[in-house]
Amino acid sequence: MSTGDKIHNTGDKIKGTAKEAAGKAVGNERLEAEGKADQAKGDLKQAGEHVKDAFKD
Repeated sequence: MSTGDKIHNTGDKIKGTAKEAAGKAVGNERLEAEGKADQAKGDLKQAGEHVKDAFKD
């Protein structure tokens, strides 16, 4: 996994965590759901990169 991909995936997870927290703080369920989706997106991308790395070896 390249460093750029790691940073981007971590960024998605951080952005999702922030959105989820903001949604909870203001009672906005849509924003909270978007945050959870962003976190899942980051996790999925990271898992895909790990699979690619496994096949490179």
